[in-house]
Amino acid sequence: MQTKSMSQTIEPNEILNRLPKHLKQFIKPQNYEDYSAIDQAVWRYVMRKNVDFLKTVAHNSYLEGLQRTGILIDSIPNMYGMNRILQDIGWAAVAVDGFIPPNAFMEFQAYNVLVIASDIRQLEHIEYTPAPDIIHEGAGHAPIIANPEYAEYLRRFGEIGCKAISSAKDYMLYEAVRHLSIIKEAPNSSDADINSAEKKVEELQQNMGEPSEMALIRNLHWWTVEYGLIGAIDNPKIYGAGLLSSIGESAWCMTDEVKKLPYNISAAFKDFDITKPQPQLFVTPDFAHLSLVLEEFANTMSLRKGGLSGINKLINSTALGTVELSTGLQISGVFNNVIEVDGKPIYIQTNGETALSYREKEMVGHGIKDHSNGFGSPIGKLKGINLAIEDMSPRDLSFYNIYEEKTITLEFEGGIKVSGEIITGKRNLQGKIILISFKDCTVTFNDTILFEPDWGIYDMAVGKEIVSAFSGPADLNSFNLITHKTTSQTIHVKKSEKRLELERFYKQVRDYRDGKNRTISRTKVLEQLIEKHPNDWLLPIELYELAYKGQEKKLCESILKHLETIKLNRPKVGRLIDDGLAIIQPSIKV
Repeated sequence: MQTKSMSQTIEPNEILNRLPKHLKQFIKPQNYEDYSAIDQAVWRYVMRKNVDFLKTVAHNSYLEGLQRTGILIDSIPNMYGMNRILQDIGWAAVAVDGFIPPNAFMEFQAYNVLVIASDIRQLEHIEYTPAPDIIHEGAGHAPIIANPEYAEYLRRFGEIGCKAISSAKDYMLYEAVRHLSIIKEAPNSSDADINSAEKKVEELQQNMGEPSEMALIRNLHWWTVEYGLIGAIDNPKIYGAGLLSSIGESAWCMTDEVKKLPYNISAAFKDFDITKPQPQLFVTPDFAHLSLVLEEFANTMSLRKGGLSGINKLINSTALGTVELSTGLQISGVFNNVIEVDGKPIYIQTNGETALSYREKEMVGHGIKDHSNGFGSPIGKLKGINLAIEDMSPRDLSFYNIYEEKTITLEFEGGIKVSGEIITGKRNLQGKIILISFKDCTVTFNDTILFEPDWGIYDMAVGKEIVSAFSGPADLNSFNLITHKTTSQTIHVKKSEKRLELERFYKQVRDYRDGKNRTISRTKVLEQLIEKHPNDWLLPIELYELAYKGQEKKLCESILKHLETIKLNRPKVGRLIDDGLAIIQPSIKV
């Protein structure tokens, strides 16, 4: 794919144009020119090894998807080119800086946008990195979405997942995991710093309390989208991006050492550790089964259940959320209080800016400027009246004096009393009354005053029950959501002269292979490499490939001899060397 300038790394298309502003805050330029020749060699090695191995163990959508999504084996994908090709299958891609908050990640999916961490793992971490990188995202996620059934599962997962309610501790854990992934991938991190970050994550994980909806659905995401297997339990195929992009774990997961379990909703309660290979994996019989389990889980969420449990989850999250009443009225804000009687919510309150909406559209005159100091309202039926306010006809409302310019006291089941002069009301499209405004109003619960006349107009939401509770606002335009600030940024250290020299050697070899410069002496490059960078193992493999294809027997022998020396000095890379040589010549003996 051709390289574009920084301003052209994202090609506008209809999919990206639909993204709301608060998601665009996470997008960063890919800066394709920042990828070094070493980075390109890392991509090429992983892709060549993966494709060689995965052609027998990956779901057939993987290899087909590589072609359809424009993922090349020899070059790191350019976001400009990926977007041009992904658009044909109804998706798009954006670059981000490492981990982003789970709700945002899933919301991108809901818009058919693939989030790609544009950094690439170090050569030293070529088999696995806990940090999301372009190998994981581009080579793992992108190919599978070419399968329409799986792509719809991913979109639907994002649609449901972004509504999952988090706990206050979830965000702390996200920041801790993000920090750990960054310093584990950074080349200058000390063991003490890594150990401290790992300890922080471990402490948080052990003290999370009851798992939130977001924690549970994140587990489902991990065991399917990231680490999923598909097919028969005794002979599954790989479709999870974490496995597709890990040259170590994709092979290990196929062994009997990794327990294979049938995928069902119980996977939501199985935690994972991003820093270690997974001891067990879940196998779905087909992609359709993934959607069945997702819907089964969604039925347990406050998004569909509402009620006292839903409002309590929002209160515990201390974050912006929404409740929807039976009339369709939606109240968005940070909920801080609920009064309950006999297990039912009878009064709910927000703290600070609040907006009222109907069908995800803010109601005129009921934005955060109109409700800047919070909002409170009774929930339920009136005492002694079997007919709920929302079900009353105009004649019923007149009969019970719920009428403009009438001074009235409404006593609700549970004990909430609303006393004042009715100013006006608002109805939904079905004609049900959904909001009643009072002046000179007092709201009480027993001896507790919830609203006083001198506080201004009292807007009372109408609804006999809470039918839904979910994360985020009903209308995305009601609040300023461009507020995300991470506590840690991906670390890019200044390269040493020695490192820059090694990059130049890699670039010479890459230019030779690409036909850009055929005057380079590969023998001389090898000699300089042995003298100045004797422990580098990947470039000798690239040199060997060229020599092998050119039938240069003497150069091949020199390279193999050098690689044997590296294997003696660095036993841990021995298998990587053998695997690299086997791709070039499957029958080679080293």
